[in-house]
Amino acid sequence: MSMFKWDVVDPEPGQAVGPSQRLPWGKTIGLGAQHVVAMFGATFVFPLVMGLDANLAIMFSGICTILFLLVCANRVPSYLGTSASFVAGVAAIRAQGGDSAQVTGAILVAGLVLLVIGVLVHFAGAGVIHRVLPPAVTGAVVMLIGFNLAPVVAGTYWPQDQWVALLTTTFLVAASVMLPGFLSRVAVALALVFGYLVSWAFDGIFGPITSVLGGATDATTHDRVSWAGVQAADWIGLPSGTLADGVSVVHGPSFSLSFILLVLPGVIALIAENTGHVKAVAEMTGQDLDRYMGRAIGADGAATALASLFGGSPTTTYAENIGVMSATKVYSTAAYYVAAVVAILLGLCPKFGAVVNATPGGVLGGITVVLYGMIGLVGAKIWVENRVDFGNPVNLVGLAGGIIAGIGGVSLKFSDNFSLSGIALGTIMVIVYFHLVNRRGPVVAERTSGEVTKAL
Repeated sequence: MSMFKWDVVDPEPGQAVGPSQRLPWGKTIGLGAQHVVAMFGATFVFPLVMGLDANLAIMFSGICTILFLLVCANRVPSYLGTSASFVAGVAAIRAQGGDSAQVTGAILVAGLVLLVIGVLVHFAGAGVIHRVLPPAVTGAVVMLIGFNLAPVVAGTYWPQDQWVALLTTTFLVAASVMLPGFLSRVAVALALVFGYLVSWAFDGIFGPITSVLGGATDATTHDRVSWAGVQAADWIGLPSGTLADGVSVVHGPSFSLSFILLVLPGVIALIAENTGHVKAVAEMTGQDLDRYMGRAIGADGAATALASLFGGSPTTTYAENIGVMSATKVYSTAAYYVAAVVAILLGLCPKFGAVVNATPGGVLGGITVVLYGMIGLVGAKIWVENRVDFGNPVNLVGLAGGIIAGIGGVSLKFSDNFSLSGIALGTIMVIVYFHLVNRRGPVVAERTSGEVTKAL
C-alpha cells in the first residue's frame, strides 16, 4: 500500500482515527489548522529568544515535519516545532560573543549527533537509550538546561518592561490552567496577543518607556510597540533581511568547538522528548512503535541539521500536538501534512514575520519566565513518572554535583582558548558520576532504571 494512501473514515466523535486513516479532506484540513495553532506560540517564541528569525523557523517547521513523517513511514504522527532544549546553550554562546552563524553551526553539529544516535538506536534497539541515559540522568540534564536560563529572563527580557512582563506572566499562568480544553493548550499564543494589547494600551496611556532593549547596553526611550518593520514588509516573499547581530536571516553555519560543546547537552533532552513522544503515541493508538524509535530520533536530528544549515531553528516533536490528538482521538498523519503546508505558507509571508519580530521585550519576559521554568520542571516530571528513588545515594549524590555546576555556571578552564562551563560541564559531570557509582551492583541498576524493587 502506498505510504500516501489513507483509508477514509468518518466515525462518530470520540472514536479513534488511526495514523493510516483520515477524515474527509474538509475535516482533515480543519484539524490540520488546529495543529498549526497548537504549535504556533512556542515555535516562534523560542527563535525570538535565541536571536533567530521566527518566519524562517515557522517555514522550516513545516518542511521538517514532512521530513519526519516520511522517515517514520507515516506511522508516528508528530509536528516538529522549535526546540527549547538549545535555548540555554545559545544564550551561553551569545554571552561569550558568538554570532548567529556560530549558533546555527553548533546546533547543526548537535543535529548530526542526534541523527547518528537515531541510526544506532534503530539497529541496536530502544533499550540502549535506557541503559546509557536512564531517567535519573535525563531528568537531571533537562532540569539544569531549564533552570540555567533564569539569568536570561532576569537580565535581558524582564527589565525591558517589568509591569507588562508581570501581567503577561499572570495571564499565561491563569490561561494555561483555567481556560477550557483546547484554549489552555494555546495559552502561549494567547498570552502573546494579550501582552501585545497591554503594551499598546500602555503606550497610549503612559507614553514611551525608558529601558535597555535586548542586545543593547544603554537605556533608550522608545515605544513598546513599533510596527515600522511591519508596514515595510511584503505580504509574499522568502524570509530575508538581517538579524539583530547583523547576520543575514538566511545564512550558512560557522563552527567553534567551544560553542558546539555548549549545545550538545540539548541532544540528551531531544532524545528524551522523542522517546516520550513515540511512547505516548503508542499508548494512545495501542500500537507497538518501538521499531520506529530510532527513526524518530534520527529524523529529528536530520531535521535540526537541515534547518540549521540555512539559519533556521532546531526542531523537536511537540507535546502541544499530542494534546490535540488526545482531545480529538484523531491520529491521522494526513492532518500533519496539512499543518506542515500551512506553516510553510506562513513562512512565506514576510509581513507575518515582521509582526512576530516586533513582539515587545516585556511580553517575551512574561512568557519566558514561565516557559523556562517549565523546561526545568519537566526534569522533575521525568523523575516522578519513572519513580527515581532519591533515598538511593547513587541518584542523590551521583547527580547533585552536576546539577549545581550546570545551573551555577561553574567553569573548568583547560587553556586560554578552551574551557567547559555551565550546562556542558554539568551534563558531563551528571553522566560520568552517575555511571561511575552505578557500577556497584545489579540492585542499584534496577533502582535507577525507574523500576520498583524490594531487593535489599
